[in-house]
Amino acid sequence: MTQESFLATSGLIVMRLVELHGIDPQGFMQQVGIDPALLRDPRGRVPSQITDKAFAKATALIADPAFALRAAECWHPSNLGSLGYAWLSSGTLRTGLKRLERFGRILGKVAYRCVDEPEALRFIFDHHRDDAPSAHAIADFGMSIIVDMCRKNFGAELSPLAVHLRRPLPMNPEPWRDFYHCPIYFGADEDSFVLPRRMVETPLASANHEIAATFDAILAEQLAALIDTDVVSRCKAHLLQQLTSGEPSEQELASALGMSLRTLQRKLGALGQTYKGVLDATRYDLALRYLDDPERSVTDITFLLGFSEQSAFTRAFKRWSGKAPTVYRAGCLEPA
Repeated sequence: MTQESFLATSGLIVMRLVELHGIDPQGFMQQVGIDPALLRDPRGRVPSQITDKAFAKATALIADPAFALRAAECWHPSNLGSLGYAWLSSGTLRTGLKRLERFGRILGKVAYRCVDEPEALRFIFDHHRDDAPSAHAIADFGMSIIVDMCRKNFGAELSPLAVHLRRPLPMNPEPWRDFYHCPIYFGADEDSFVLPRRMVETPLASANHEIAATFDAILAEQLAALIDTDVVSRCKAHLLQQLTSGEPSEQELASALGMSLRTLQRKLGALGQTYKGVLDATRYDLALRYLDDPERSVTDITFLLGFSEQSAFTRAFKRWSGKAPTVYRAGCLEPA
């Protein structure tokens, strides 16, 4: 099994964060077992247990329980590798958050999930850890960076509709309220924030669809290489490369992954997945990104997704989203 690890360059955010709180960053990293020079290697990775050790030490050293919220002041796109630059080029906040959902495993031992709600999108940050104080600091660290990423793209005025935190109600909740500018629900079942649908579907001035597509291809390869035991990621990486040439058959996909058709079906089945389900999920993610690009016609998108007819794409998109592609695109472009 692949060892859980995090992207080394993201550790530079931790170094800046502890320095903001008066701690020598070089000495801190050495004490937790990280060579600071490794953090500048764009391909370097550090075992996840060292991440936990670093946050446990920082939590013990820093008296302010809200210290990790200041991670929003410390990040740079380069700290997140290709994902950071893909994020900045996203067409909408929805496609940016979906990129985190799809490729976030590259960053480390955290799962990201987008959940559609009536007129809103809930973004869930699941660090797969217990409820120790250091785990709550990890949630503050990650969520504050993601909200700041949204503000960098959308505007500093961005405020979630609500934030839910597993952290128990602190003695002074004001730092969280000051940062998020919205109601905070402490002691929740999850760490998440909710953004209005109009906000997440508004076209962004910073969008660059060609650059985003280039980084997506890089990220798909990185994810497949990092998690070579994750057959779903490997399937999606291959489908992303092949869809423009038409829909790959299940047999062609199995052969590309170096396994028999029966083995592929068994591996997917063990994960509750099917070839058709993985293909649909890949196409839907791509469709949302392509529809963000006003220069791509629905006809162009039809063939980029491997459909032979526009009517087939329209039926599929209605099944995925409940809307026709043209209706979805018009909704994104309507004035708020």
